[in-house]
Amino acid sequence: MAQTTFDEDELFGEATEEARADVEEHLRNAKAALPTADAVWETDADNVLGALNGLRSALDTGDATEELRQAKKSYVMGERAGAFEDDEELAAEIEDVTELLGTIEDAHEQVGELTSTIPGLRSQLEEAHAEGADAEADDADAEEAEA
Repeated sequence: MAQTTFDEDELFGEATEEARADVEEHLRNAKAALPTADAVWETDADNVLGALNGLRSALDTGDATEELRQAKKSYVMGERAGAFEDDEELAAEIEDVTELLGTIEDAHEQVGELTSTIPGLRSQLEEAHAEGADAEADDADAEEAEA
């Protein structure tokens, strides 16, 4: 009966390739889950609030955070095992996606704040202009009464 032997270096090489493939796949999935440039840039809204709501929706990162987490987890495992000793390119790509995701999340939060602020601001402006119009009407009435 023949016995299968496993060369440790060969197994380690296979494990390294699999770990790298996992990292690359999760990075691809993370990038694919990010909003497109057109989704963030273009709008069909009729007003500012509609544009902000559309932008907030466009800035949703979907599964990108989880995919990036999985990529980092696979990378850390491979790195600690010594599989990625000479691979600054993969680490840089992870860092780039991390920074981009952070920027998108910050923008999403800022747009959310604006979306909450704009309706109240509009109401205040309408009230201010209505009060100004009422004061002008009162002044005109007073002038007519004096005449």
